[in-house]
Amino acid sequence: MTTASTAGWAERAVAEAAAAAGPDEPGRLSPEQQVLERIERARRRAPKVRESRITLAHGAGGKATHNLIEGLFVEAFRNPTLEELDDGAVLTVGSTRLAFTTDSYVVSPLFFPGGDIGDLAVNGTVNDLAVSGARPLYLAAGFILEEGFPVADLRRIATSMATAAGRAGVQVVTGDTKVVQRGKADGCYINTAGVGVLERPVALGTAQVRPGDAVIVSGPIGDHGVTIMLARGELDIAADLASDTAALPGLVDRLLDAAPGVRLLRDATRGGVATILNEVAQAAEVAVVVDEASVPVRPAVTGACELLGIDPLYVACEGRLVAVVDGTQAEAAVAALRGHPLGDGAAIIGRVTADPPGMVLLHTAFGGTRVVDMLVGDPLPRIC
Repeated sequence: MTTASTAGWAERAVAEAAAAAGPDEPGRLSPEQQVLERIERARRRAPKVRESRITLAHGAGGKATHNLIEGLFVEAFRNPTLEELDDGAVLTVGSTRLAFTTDSYVVSPLFFPGGDIGDLAVNGTVNDLAVSGARPLYLAAGFILEEGFPVADLRRIATSMATAAGRAGVQVVTGDTKVVQRGKADGCYINTAGVGVLERPVALGTAQVRPGDAVIVSGPIGDHGVTIMLARGELDIAADLASDTAALPGLVDRLLDAAPGVRLLRDATRGGVATILNEVAQAAEVAVVVDEASVPVRPAVTGACELLGIDPLYVACEGRLVAVVDGTQAEAAVAALRGHPLGDGAAIIGRVTADPPGMVLLHTAFGGTRVVDMLVGDPLPRIC
C-alpha cells in the first residue's frame, strides 16, 4: 500500500460523499468543496455538552465523551498540559520527566475469560504510562465496594492486581477504600493512578504526526470488548475468545529501540482504533487512510460483530497499541513488534496523508471507500 494509493482513496471518498449534491454550477463551490467546507465548519465549532443529563454515551470514548471532556472539564480546568489530551500527562520536575495518569474501572462482569477487573485496572494504567514513553513505576488503587460484596471475590481481585503489578514491574504503594450501601456500586469499582519516568529523549504526540507516516496496530483488535459482551450471557453466542488484557511496557521498549521515528503511541481502549485515528486526524490536521483488508481481526470477533451490528474498529482492546511511525521505518517497526509475544499479530493498517484534513477514510474489502467517523453512542457499555 503506497501513499499515492491512499491519497487516491481519500479523493474517491470525498467525491462519493459529495455525489448527492449534484453537478457544479457557475460561481458556486464544487460538491467536493462544499462537503469539505461543511466538515471544516463542524470541526471548528467549540465542543458543547448539549444534553441536560449524563448518558452512557458520555463514557464510551466517542463524540459524546469528547464533548464532555472538551466542553466541560477542559473549560473548567484549562491548562497547557491538560489541553494535550493524551493518555497521560508528561511533567518535568527539576531535570526529571515524569508521566502521570489515572483511570477508573467499572467493567461488568467483574470476572471474564482472560482476566478480571483487578488485572484490567493495573494493565490499563500501566499501558497509559507506557504509550507516553515512560517506564511505569508506582500505582495507587482506590476501591469503591458495595455493602455485601463477597470478601472472597475482593481477595481474588487483589491477588490478580498483585500478580499483574509484578509482571509489569510496578508497585501499588498507596490507596483508598470506600463502602457504599447495597445496590449503589454494582459490587466493586476500582480507580488507579500511575507514575512513570521518561528515560528516553522521546516526544510522542499528535504534533509529531506527518503525511507519509504509517499506522500500525500491534495485533488483532476487538478481543476484549467482544469477550466482555459474550461473558454477560445476554446473547446466545458461543465463541472461543478471551480478553487481550496485558501490560505493554516491554512491547513499547522493543518498538522504540527498533524505530526511533515513532511519532505517537496509544492503547486502543474505549472507542477502539477508529476513535484513536479520528483523534489523530483532527488534532494533527491530517487524513488517515486505512486498508480494511490489512486490519487484523479474529474470525470469532468478526462473526460476533456482524451478529451485533458493530464495527470491530470501534470495539475496545486492553492489550493492543496503535503506533504512528515514520513511513520509512514501518517495516522495521512491525518486525520488532512481531518479535514480542504481545505483538506477533502486528500489521500496517494504513497511512497518513495531507488531505482531506481531519478525516479517517476506510478502503473497504469490497473496493469502495467510506468515512470512518468518531463513535456515536455506546454499543458496548461497561467494558472497562
